[in-house]
Amino acid sequence: MPIANFDCPWMAEEHRIYADSVTRFIEDRWVPRQQEFLDAHMMPRETWNEAGEAGLLCAAIPDEYGGLGGDFGHEAVVAIETTRMNVAGFGGSMHSGIVAPYILTHGSDEQKHRWLPKMATGELVGALAMTEPGTGSDLQSIRTNAVREGDFYRLNGSKTFITNGQNADLIIVACKTDRAEGARGISLLVVETHGLNGFRRGRNLDKVGLKAQDTSELFFEDCLIPAENLLGQAEGQGFAQMMNELPQERLIIALNAIGAIERAVEDTIAYCKEREAFGQPIIQFQNTRFKLVECRAHALAARSFVDACMMAHLKGELGVDRAAMAKYWVTEAQGKIIDECLQLFGGYGYMMEYPIAQLFVDARVQRIYGGTNEIMKELASRSL
Repeated sequence: MPIANFDCPWMAEEHRIYADSVTRFIEDRWVPRQQEFLDAHMMPRETWNEAGEAGLLCAAIPDEYGGLGGDFGHEAVVAIETTRMNVAGFGGSMHSGIVAPYILTHGSDEQKHRWLPKMATGELVGALAMTEPGTGSDLQSIRTNAVREGDFYRLNGSKTFITNGQNADLIIVACKTDRAEGARGISLLVVETHGLNGFRRGRNLDKVGLKAQDTSELFFEDCLIPAENLLGQAEGQGFAQMMNELPQERLIIALNAIGAIERAVEDTIAYCKEREAFGQPIIQFQNTRFKLVECRAHALAARSFVDACMMAHLKGELGVDRAAMAKYWVTEAQGKIIDECLQLFGGYGYMMEYPIAQLFVDARVQRIYGGTNEIMKELASRSL
């Protein structure tokens, strides 16, 4: 069921109208090409221009910077609908819901006018490069470094697990500008990759799930980045900037989980009404009905939790602890619910031609990226 049909307390009429247009676009343009995207292990570059033309990019960015002038509710619609329709290869939430807000919140007016309009059209594709080999969630231990040399920074290092890595041409890179200062020595540099000497994309990583998402390694070897591309008024603000933006990133992950959960439950109920065993639809068996009720109840609970977080976030009141709990609890629910749903498909649930199988493998990473669920519990526990 499209999100526009749900009674969401944070959705106004403008969100429902927007949701209808997003749903129609994805159904018409991307769902028929899903196997192509999966086989290529990425969505081709032109899909970003299509998304820009359809208004799927930078929906919450003010119109003075080329966006739609909406709020985070519009970004939430895209996050839920892309996963509900099983087009998890689209990295729009990273681009619009994470990278663009970094620039909007922390960038200079010149930076905002230079980059955001092109992000809104899809001319520029955004990525965020935090994680490095060996660091994982420990952002304070990053080794990528940038040394100021006149009007430039000389950037060296490597990043991994970067969403949109093959398509991105505007990458916010977390790096050390002062190696002696720990977290206070981290800065964010915005790297424009076109024609950049020393920049190299590594392989498009072969993952368990999210097969249509270009998740990549990135390498920076003596890349000269204009000093004006520093995000913020001075060096050393990067860690605080990342901590400020992470609650929204974690809410986006929970929203993605909601889309996947609701699609899984919807598909499973429909399948159980059609599939027959021992002369009757399997929904007639008490065990099947009980399992479906359990799945739907947990789905409604997860939706209610995320709706409450959405309402708080739209008012600027979503704290680090609540966002961490939402990311942890809802993604754990996602794994359990989709596993139960797949079981009801029997052997067909293990076949990748059935959407439930893709939902199953795509769900696993939700408990890892954006900070592992173990880290989420640690963050939430600090509020006790």
